[in-house]
Amino acid sequence: MSLRLGVAQSNFVVGDLTGNAQKIITIARQACTQGVHLLLTPELAICGYAAEDLLLRPSFIAACDEAVRTVARELADLEGLTVVVGHPAATEDGGWRTRSVMRPGRFNAASVLRGGQVIARYAKRELPNYQVFDERRYFEPGDEPCVFEVEADGERTRIGLLICEDSWFDNPARETRAAGAELLAVINASPFHAGKGDERETTMAQRVRDHGLPLVYAHLVGGQDEAVFEGRSFALQPSAEGEVSLAARAPSFAEDLFVVEARRDAGGLRLNGPIAPERDREADLWDALVLGVRDYVGKNGFPGAIIGLSGGIDSALVLAIAVDALGPDKVRTVMMPSPYTADISWIDARDMARRLGVQYDEISIVPEFAAFKASLAQEFAGLAEDATEENIQARIRGTLLMALSNKSGRIVLTTGNKSEMATGYCTLYGDMAGGFAVIKDVLKTAVFRLARWRNANDPYGTGANPIPERIITRPPSAELRPDQTDQDSLPPYEVLDAIVERYMENDESVEAIVAAGYARADVERVTRLLRLNEYKRRQAPVGIRVTHRGFGKDWRYPITNKFRA
Repeated sequence: MSLRLGVAQSNFVVGDLTGNAQKIITIARQACTQGVHLLLTPELAICGYAAEDLLLRPSFIAACDEAVRTVARELADLEGLTVVVGHPAATEDGGWRTRSVMRPGRFNAASVLRGGQVIARYAKRELPNYQVFDERRYFEPGDEPCVFEVEADGERTRIGLLICEDSWFDNPARETRAAGAELLAVINASPFHAGKGDERETTMAQRVRDHGLPLVYAHLVGGQDEAVFEGRSFALQPSAEGEVSLAARAPSFAEDLFVVEARRDAGGLRLNGPIAPERDREADLWDALVLGVRDYVGKNGFPGAIIGLSGGIDSALVLAIAVDALGPDKVRTVMMPSPYTADISWIDARDMARRLGVQYDEISIVPEFAAFKASLAQEFAGLAEDATEENIQARIRGTLLMALSNKSGRIVLTTGNKSEMATGYCTLYGDMAGGFAVIKDVLKTAVFRLARWRNANDPYGTGANPIPERIITRPPSAELRPDQTDQDSLPPYEVLDAIVERYMENDESVEAIVAAGYARADVERVTRLLRLNEYKRRQAPVGIRVTHRGFGKDWRYPITNKFRA
């Protein structure tokens, strides 16, 4: 017996119910021509993940129901193919019988389709409510396993269905095996962060080890607002000795009809398929940022992007990401020199724009800055220049970029990094002005690593070595006053980033960070800046999440807050 399992590792769009249904239909027909017997779609594939408060609208749920019926009807003629479709469902569509009791509610569900009919349905049992997840806001938990049969070569195999978080707990898998499952099929929408792929495979290996069943993990790919899903679907195989091996793995950050072969022998089912190679962390981060930009710009219908190019490393990195994501024809750069801009800044900015072949323009802000100072001269009489004048320059630039955005329809990509977002080393309505914050979740030390990685690699064929070396090696500066560098106002980035990571990402206390060897003055300074600048972060554009805790849905701190530990 040879059972062919397919995974529709695809990029579904939130709210595009018709488009998502048609994509499933197209992939299912393709899978059928390849002899696939069971096709798995990702979690909530019909509506896209995460649909957030759309899920509270009865009309949205009803439209999802109709989309599932459309898929079932359109695939009715595909003899021998079973398709698992992820979707939201409510009791109003016919009722969910759980533990033999009709329960009201809305469920994160999956329907098993064959021959135009729904032959089985499953409601997700474990609802995550941490990090970027809010599933308890929208769904009730199911409480029954789902096992269904798929026939291949005249022999039937019993498939146990789980949805994402179910597989991170032991009980759903245990009950599914007790119900007769021979293989676990897990459909997922699990957002990327650095290291998450290895974490998934390790956790799923424990499920396989605990219950002795092979497992196929079907994952979503694509960008949705701040979340990115990297694909990397996989299959795991247990051995008689209790070991677990990787049987197959799909590519990361790419759509794929991923096919795994299951053959039965005396020892049970044996899985086999292609194995995409392991990747280094910088490659994953780069692809996540590129996919996040491509899908945010593309899915929201922007014709391209505009970037304020300063000659510094942050805007250089964002430009390289944007060109890899969109191509040079859709990216425009604008250099806006101030009275304090060094000659090497515009020389390096011109050089990088030339290397990547993007439109490059220069608009001096010197006249506007002089006009602002003249208008405020009486109000500021007798007062020394300070951050006020620095912020005026940043806000002039923000105004110019937004004007160009309004005229062209292109979105402004902001260039601030996570270290700056943490400490408030950014200007409201200035360098924070824009529509999408590309490196909002990338610490400054990682900015340097990614820049060097991109200069050594050309993953999208848009140009080798795009970032001039001097941009990487010169001390970072906002260039808003004479001889300014970032480290005038901040601790060394290696220290700053380590404190931010410990305090913000890992919830370590001030005392714990000091005990780890960091100077108390640095720790108290950085954590104070973190607290003081929450009001800025609340007004920042949405940006791509690439760590396990970013400034977005992961971080929900009060602005008015007196807690200090």
